[in-house]
Amino acid sequence: MRFRCLPLLAVCIISLAGFAYGITIKDAVFQTKDAGRVVFSHKAHIGKKGIENNCKACHDGIFSLRKKVAYTMADMEKGKSCGACHNGKEGVFPLKECARCHAVKEITYQVKATGPTPFSHQKHLAVYDNCNACHPKLFNAGPNRRATMADMEKGKSCGACHNGKTAFGLNECATCHMVKEVTLSSPGTGKIIFSHKLHAGKMKCDQCHNKLYVPGRNKPVGMAAMEKGKSCGACHNGKTVFDVKQCAKCHPVKDVNYKVKGAGPATFSHALHLSMYTCSDCHTKLYKTGRSTKVVTMHEMEKGKSCGACHNGKTAFSVREDCVKCHNM
Repeated sequence: MRFRCLPLLAVCIISLAGFAYGITIKDAVFQTKDAGRVVFSHKAHIGKKGIENNCKACHDGIFSLRKKVAYTMADMEKGKSCGACHNGKEGVFPLKECARCHAVKEITYQVKATGPTPFSHQKHLAVYDNCNACHPKLFNAGPNRRATMADMEKGKSCGACHNGKTAFGLNECATCHMVKEVTLSSPGTGKIIFSHKLHAGKMKCDQCHNKLYVPGRNKPVGMAAMEKGKSCGACHNGKTVFDVKQCAKCHPVKDVNYKVKGAGPATFSHALHLSMYTCSDCHTKLYKTGRSTKVVTMHEMEKGKSCGACHNGKTAFSVREDCVKCHNM
């Protein structure tokens, strides 16, 4: 009986050996407290130089299969765990290249006044390959207390680098804050577009915010207030930049066509008149801004109303004698 057992024992050993070669190894996933999920790929490591399909290269010398031990980055920097190989030598990337193992993502902060503000790990890692430049000196890995612009101006948070020396200054707000063209609706003069892009190319954001405008929605300011230096009038005063009285620079103006019964259509050209006059010469002395429903007759014009205020034969050609200059007859 003892001899008959030997072949059976041999078969069992061969079967177990075959089973050992058939073991499936899978990726190990570690959930860190503040730095997200870390995936260790057995498949990526097993064929590398120094391991070469030999599990004993790591087990149990570096990693124990029997005990679950958690290692800190400080431990790894001393050569433990992953740090035994990832030391920047022999073609293996060092531990400081954190994004090779830790999953980093693009972050968008919701800022009440200025809307969504994105932070790109990808862009920053292209400049600073060492995560220690920011973590944990400036930011804890994971959620952080919000820093205000005032905090940043004192060198905290983003302001530690964005000081105009190491990187662009905080006053170049449009580099981080998404600014858009602002469309304002005026009952009398139609849509007015304020171009952030145009202004940000010439000025710093803090020249307007928060001195003239609070980021976000502001109370509409009339032309009379602007002429006193408020809102746009703080700069558009004819000295710093063009005067607010040069209305057509901001307000869209177009030619106006009138249908005159019995005398053919008449066209009023804003472009022609603006080459000789300012908007305030006519608005609102003679005309309210916008479409007027009141019809002015030629008889009224001859008395100095409407077009007749200028077209009197002295300031400009007369409405009485030069009809064909306006009416397409």
